[in-house]
Amino acid sequence: MTILEEGWTLKELFVYPNEYIYWSVQIVMYPFMTGLVAGAFVLSSLYHLFGIKQLKEMAEFSLVFSLALLIVAPMPLLFHLLRPERNFYVFMTPHFTSAIATFGIVIFIYGAIVTSELWFLYRKYFVEVSLRFKNQLNKSFSEKFRYYLFTAFTLGAYDLREPALKMDHRAAKLLAGIGIPVACFLHGYAGFIFGSVKANALWMTPLMPVIFIMSAIVSGVALCMLTYIITMEIKKFSASRKKTPYAHPTLEKIGGVEIFEVKRTAKYLIFFMIFSISLELLDLVFRGYTAVKSWEILRDVIYGKDFINIFILQYTLGSLVPFILLLIPGLTIRRTVLSLILILFGVFMMRWNVVIGGQSFSLTFSGYMHYALPLVPRDLATFKEGLFGVLLIGTMPFIFFWVMSKIFPVFNLKETQRRKT
Repeated sequence: MTILEEGWTLKELFVYPNEYIYWSVQIVMYPFMTGLVAGAFVLSSLYHLFGIKQLKEMAEFSLVFSLALLIVAPMPLLFHLLRPERNFYVFMTPHFTSAIATFGIVIFIYGAIVTSELWFLYRKYFVEVSLRFKNQLNKSFSEKFRYYLFTAFTLGAYDLREPALKMDHRAAKLLAGIGIPVACFLHGYAGFIFGSVKANALWMTPLMPVIFIMSAIVSGVALCMLTYIITMEIKKFSASRKKTPYAHPTLEKIGGVEIFEVKRTAKYLIFFMIFSISLELLDLVFRGYTAVKSWEILRDVIYGKDFINIFILQYTLGSLVPFILLLIPGLTIRRTVLSLILILFGVFMMRWNVVIGGQSFSLTFSGYMHYALPLVPRDLATFKEGLFGVLLIGTMPFIFFWVMSKIFPVFNLKETQRRKT
């Protein structure tokens, strides 16, 4: 226990002296970020593995985004640790006797799968860019840098004949098939950590890993759609002001691609939302029906202390309202954006209610604890464990994704369309 836990924990009624809310908002961000990784990869696999051609633009976009999210996923844990410099012990001594130690194995395997799949998908593009700069005379410094960079990315594989390209496609499809269970396990183990804690009545349920996985897919798909819409809106704004560096695609073409991709992806998002909401409600009904010894305190927390967080913010605003908005015919971009923001908020509140809500009741079953999020940082610790730490973690994937967009042509519709055809 540190001074931080004393600062953000407010006690009520009969609570043991050594009881505090130890897992803060960064532990809420950790399953939220890993869920986005899994959901983004599942969305990309709908095209690469199952051949849903209507999602090919969104699929390659989400695969690159998944890699950017993967880089940031472990960072909430590093923010929360008092000795983050020891984190490499998990990776240097991996074993399966601990769920956290298993994370070191799974994240390396998943990272290798995503980077390998991206290489096979974009190898042709790397070779074309490398050859184009190689044949160019009087290259500038930036052009020389790009030439050496893309030449290194080719890994010496310059074969662009049809059999080689077909082999790339088969390899990418195989990796997509392997990556789906690995991505689900990457996030499912976070639910396993909570569900296996026998001392906590709210967490101990075998449905916890499955609930985490389904809500992860929902959040990942929603974030990819939201980022895709924002990107396309920026491109439309640039095209309208004639600042785009190429003549095509036109403003109408960008808008047509955007609404087509959004409507198609929204159908799959609704499908995943049905399963996610059903599992969460099933778990809630099952707890009330069985009414074990701890149900009395859980009932007070669920239907009393956390009623607004669970039934108003999570289920109503975060699930029911966006579900209805997506089902109404004539889906528009503005209505989609509002729905996606509410979905992401709902999944975040689900993580909040599990992590913070699970620590809110005392082991005496007669007391409660409330979590006060540090809003204004007083020192480095409150910065990491407060609102500004959350905002930093939330913006980092977009920074990494912007850098990756300079390497992978996910924003260049003309180049992407030419490469696919």
